[in-house]
Amino acid sequence: METGLYFLRLFSKISRKKVLFMSMKRPNGAGSVYKLSGKRRKPWAARVTIGWDLSSDGHLRQVYQPLGTYASRIEAETALNNYLQNPYDIDAYRLTFPEVYDLWSAEYFPTLKNKSSVRTVTAAYNYCKPIYNMRFRDLRVSHLQGVIRDADVGDATKGRIKSLFNMMYKYALIHEICDKDYSALFAHKVGKRNKENRHPFKNSEITRLWEWENVSVVDRILFCLYSGFRPSEMLLLENKNVDFDRWTVMGGMKTEAGTDRTVPIHEKVRHIVKRHFDADRRYLFRNEKNEFMTYDQYRGRFKHIMAQLKMEHTPHETRHTFITCAKVKRMDENLLKMIVGHEVYDITEAVYTHRPLSDFVEAVALIDYSGDDLPDNAAGFDWD
Repeated sequence: METGLYFLRLFSKISRKKVLFMSMKRPNGAGSVYKLSGKRRKPWAARVTIGWDLSSDGHLRQVYQPLGTYASRIEAETALNNYLQNPYDIDAYRLTFPEVYDLWSAEYFPTLKNKSSVRTVTAAYNYCKPIYNMRFRDLRVSHLQGVIRDADVGDATKGRIKSLFNMMYKYALIHEICDKDYSALFAHKVGKRNKENRHPFKNSEITRLWEWENVSVVDRILFCLYSGFRPSEMLLLENKNVDFDRWTVMGGMKTEAGTDRTVPIHEKVRHIVKRHFDADRRYLFRNEKNEFMTYDQYRGRFKHIMAQLKMEHTPHETRHTFITCAKVKRMDENLLKMIVGHEVYDITEAVYTHRPLSDFVEAVALIDYSGDDLPDNAAGFDWD
């Protein structure tokens, strides 16, 4: 009885394998679907035949190229069938977001009339770091919206990021890099920014930050308070652009006026720059692993420090504080705009006047957080 039951189970097991094998059998040259060994999230693989090769024993053998891995055999079979019905460039399907950007920009940039337009596009692309490691065809609406939502910029720049997505998807569809335009499935809504909710740091709070200078990202917060750089600009500052002879640093983005501007390093934060400087590293301010610190990482640490110190501020309020202090100290408005990267509308100033570095050094030296606290919501103090 037990022997008969054993053979029945064995026959059943062999039959199931045979059925599975038969269901996977395809004509020569039609690719194949097979199961990978071990425990995997996507254990099924599909491959396509891209040619034939003559082996040493004189037999023709198929040359395969992987199509992808899948959670189930049905998904793998479907993917292979779709490919056979409508073949596409498999290598194109593997292109990452930066690779598609490089291909697209190589065609698009030569059509632009001036370098400032190229810088505007490049600035928008720099905010897309969260999706740099993703295949273009794997992107979805949530990824694109997340980049725009989390970018520490105003609505104008967020609109340019959305425009970048639109143009890249148009290129990707034409070149069969993807099957669907996910950038067309959402719109960037320009919200009304409530600038009245911005509050400069109080002098007592800045004094407290100096007491915590060696904790986490506090020194970066202090650097922004004395330089006027946006947090995202601060994170992108490069060691090669620090000039210790003149005590300046070049950086910035977002606008033509803001890109690659030279800013004097305030005397109070020079030791912070020296502490972080490393000629062997690209970026001046890095994370704990000595790698590029993303804005998400910075914002998370900023919120943690604010909670610890019982302060209520956003990362962008360091820049708001700098501009407010400059206004209170009656800094020359055109100098202030050049320092923080805003367009100078005074034609005479913008075109005919070349300000010496000493003017900028004197202007930055005006930033002093002693005495009375800075006013809240003062008119004209709301530049981004």
